[in-house]
Amino acid sequence: MSQYVLGKTVAMNFETAVKRITEELGKVGFGILTEIDVQKTLRAKLGQEMPPYLILGACNPQLASQAIAADPKVGALLPCNVIVREDKDGMVYVEAMDPSAVLTLVDHPAVPQLASEVRQKLEQALAALE
Repeated sequence: MSQYVLGKTVAMNFETAVKRITEELGKVGFGILTEIDVQKTLRAKLGQEMPPYLILGACNPQLASQAIAADPKVGALLPCNVIVREDKDGMVYVEAMDPSAVLTLVDHPAVPQLASEVRQKLEQALAALE
């Protein structure tokens, strides 16, 4: 995986992957604040076709509150983006930003521990997708 993304290929269709990751994120304290349908947007704005691609803005309110209290500017790095995408061959991927990589941008001693906790929760949600 890349230096800034956690994720996996899943053996399920796109719609099921969206439903399952939303459920698993909920089990570890994350709600979905936003959904960006990239496929629909590019079709409408550019007339461009692409496979399904959805960006979910996931937030754990307790951890977000702690991060914002440590450094109010951290909100520019929130929420945690989780993508569900299908490639041209029909493979489905669920990937999340790696908060440990992204939050290294924040210079506050409390943030690395928070980033680690968020990462553990995202990894737990991803691991549950079987």
